[in-house]
Amino acid sequence: MDVRIAVLVSGTGSNLQALLDDPQTAPRIALVVSSKADAPALDRARSGDVRAIVLDPGHYDGREAHDRALRTILEDEGIDVVLNAGYMRILTPVVVGAFEHRWLNIHPSLLPAFPGAHPVRDALEWGAKATGVTIHFVDEQVDHGPIVMQECVPVLPDDDEASLHARIQEVEHRLYPEAARLLAEGRLKVEGRRVHILDEGAGA
Repeated sequence: MDVRIAVLVSGTGSNLQALLDDPQTAPRIALVVSSKADAPALDRARSGDVRAIVLDPGHYDGREAHDRALRTILEDEGIDVVLNAGYMRILTPVVVGAFEHRWLNIHPSLLPAFPGAHPVRDALEWGAKATGVTIHFVDEQVDHGPIVMQECVPVLPDDDEASLHARIQEVEHRLYPEAARLLAEGRLKVEGRRVHILDEGAGA
């Protein structure tokens, strides 16, 4: 049986769209879960004939109760791999631990630089000459897990937040489907904080 992927979203879903546009990743996407009922990403999922549901954190008594509900949904749907695509929630061990080394996040900076909610703005405010994209495994800390891929994006002298973010997104939309394929094919081997990419056919 092929790998079943769930994508977690909160906003516009441009990275979700990149995954849905990838011919190898799209057939594996079985579920989209949004933390917001009005997230445009939900429309992208439905347009791609992918089951989309809303799991509103406000309907649960605390973070762990929400995460137990999320874990139940993922397990009931037979999900093998989870991908955050603009998912603006800090998750607890209740759900993260169930998908260790099977859960990716994408972040618009070169971690460990500029973690958190406003990395593009932070890079500009610090006068950084370069920033970029990081794809990493999700663990129990924010923007912290072992790094799978990174690519540098130069900061131009006339950049503002919108122009820099647009160039970062071009890289995100290319890298994330590639990382998703590698994980789905069992080609990512984690040793401590290092992630090794195995040759094709070497995965589980």
